[in-house]
Amino acid sequence: MTSRTPTILVTGGTGYLATRLLADLLASGAAVRATVRSLDRADEVRDAVRRAGVDDGGLSFVAASLTEDEGWADALAGIEEVHHTASPMIQTAVPEEVVVPARDGALRVLRGARDAGARRVVLTSSFAAVGYSPKPVRDYDESDWTDPATPGLPAYPLSKAVAERAAWDFIEREGGDLELVAVNPTWIAGPTLTASARSSLAVFTGMLDGTMTAVPRQRFGMADVRDVSAAHLAAMSTPSAAGNRYLVLADGPTMTFLDVANVLREQLGDLAAQAPTEELPGDEPAPLVIHNERAKRELGLRPRPAVETIVETAESLRDLGLLAHRQRG
Repeated sequence: MTSRTPTILVTGGTGYLATRLLADLLASGAAVRATVRSLDRADEVRDAVRRAGVDDGGLSFVAASLTEDEGWADALAGIEEVHHTASPMIQTAVPEEVVVPARDGALRVLRGARDAGARRVVLTSSFAAVGYSPKPVRDYDESDWTDPATPGLPAYPLSKAVAERAAWDFIEREGGDLELVAVNPTWIAGPTLTASARSSLAVFTGMLDGTMTAVPRQRFGMADVRDVSAAHLAAMSTPSAAGNRYLVLADGPTMTFLDVANVLREQLGDLAAQAPTEELPGDEPAPLVIHNERAKRELGLRPRPAVETIVETAESLRDLGLLAHRQRG
């Protein structure tokens, strides 16, 4: 009698991180179920997984939305491990349009996972839930939290802070035996498997095709999408990770968008000839330190150098035909 291979659930299956995570899980021999808002997008996800050179035979799909109960019981039936990557990324002046689906979606997944008898959920949170409230010295680790009451907090970091807080509150109050781990990456870049340049990838296309002529003044950490996937897998398999948060980012100093543009020009020649050389007007961003020691120590993470991530992001966009070069003028 052969033992049954448990199926692993990944939510938000069409996403930049999710497609990489699906590919890594399938490459390990796992059976994987992905949620998508519409089953019409299943072929898109299969194509993405195949771009990683992975057999998609162990991949199945269930339609489920963060904003509706329908579909989640089927998605979570028989599931022992859940990677919850789905979260709204829309730009809006109405914070509730992002906050409500992020928070309620996380709670739907956690409640369904508990009811299905799942062992652990690994939640994709964000540095946005850690370091978007001011401190006298901008030095952040996993003990820090973004305060949702921070004046002027944009909708996306507000949604990540509220959703992660709600997730931990759920586990404490009504999670039962369900375990939770949060992975908190900084700005994610790295080679894409998707056929469109969404989220952070749009910054790279703007730099490379000349449409972004000056960059915002902002300092941030860079996380390779492959390292974030690896952190998810380690967070799921490391017994002592339960109940913890893990910041994920490259070693070394934090970066600015101008630093990214400079790396592109220095490393990629003609491909990055149109990368911007100027920043938008404004104040110089304050120094920023973000600690990744916990993920390295407890999850064994060995993050890729930021330069490698930047270069390979651009090369993947080129190889997928996602750069439409236009001349300035």
